[in-house]
Amino acid sequence: MSALGVTALRGSQLQELLDEAVRVCADGLNAELCKILEYHPPENRLLMRAGFGWREGLVGVATIGADMASPSGYALHTGKPVISNHLENEERFRTPELLLVHGVRRAINVILQGDGAPYGVLEVDSRSPGEFSEADITFLQGAANILGMAIERQRREGALKAALDYHKVLVNEINHRVKNSLQLVAAMINLRAETGGDPAAILREASSRIGVIARAHERLTGSSDIAHIDLAVYLNGICKDVADQVTDCTIEFAAPAPVITPTDRAVRLALTLNELIMNACKHATRPKGSVRVWVELVAKDPDHLKLTVRDDGEGFPKDFDIANARTMGLRVVTALVQQMSADLRVGRPPAGGTEFVLDCPIRAREG
Repeated sequence: MSALGVTALRGSQLQELLDEAVRVCADGLNAELCKILEYHPPENRLLMRAGFGWREGLVGVATIGADMASPSGYALHTGKPVISNHLENEERFRTPELLLVHGVRRAINVILQGDGAPYGVLEVDSRSPGEFSEADITFLQGAANILGMAIERQRREGALKAALDYHKVLVNEINHRVKNSLQLVAAMINLRAETGGDPAAILREASSRIGVIARAHERLTGSSDIAHIDLAVYLNGICKDVADQVTDCTIEFAAPAPVITPTDRAVRLALTLNELIMNACKHATRPKGSVRVWVELVAKDPDHLKLTVRDDGEGFPKDFDIANARTMGLRVVTALVQQMSADLRVGRPPAGGTEFVLDCPIRAREG
């Protein structure tokens, strides 16, 4: 047992420790066979992760049921040691086929338990007559305790590595997102600068749009999936942000189901929606009362979405063509639509007002 403790303290790889444990436990109990079984909950079975004395080719392949009718399953689920000294006469449990074909006459099982979920079972088997005793349980439980500490250490090291890997991916994704957003900002400023006009007005408009991107990033950082986001939740938040900034304009958002999109695409869609709503609130004038804006998001199919922005204002002139629009907001919209390889239609609903319908691929096209 001391040799097993030394192996564990050296910080050896888990498989090396398991292989040493089955040899030590078999020798310690004067038995011919020993195995460590790892529990796999989805199948409710135990896989032989390490073995001593078994036929070649069984380690990593052989499994037994982990239900309460098997000795090892009972030990796993109850945490109680199990001794079966006369398997040929055993009435409490069935004898696993693996033991029958190896001529096993008696077996002893103890649970392998770390701080979290049980890892599995440590089992010693013998073909010879005799009986395992309470002293043997004490010995085997001591070995199981050493293994349990090593297994928990490996779990924690694995969790730490996963956290570090996630952090690296997160940093890369944030860098990528910020780079793309800065490129968007630069493109919008250049687009506005081409129209000329008051530099102060240009800066105010640039500041407003940078604010939209900043709020977009703030909302995106709350997502557990750094590469994708539920657009329905995200755009609903954008609508609330705009509603807080405007007067005489009410905004209603509807989305019947989640629409999952890559975050880069979500930022462009958020900017497009922001411009369309602001355009409606500023230009869809009514003789009396405030303007109402309805926003609807639906997934047309797994690869395409439809975003509709409709208002009840006076509507555009009949000869209106968005491709020739002169307002900065609609020029930004046109540029974003082209970047997303989307299609934007403008119509006049029968009830009046203006309706923008954006048909857009959910993911950017390759190449």
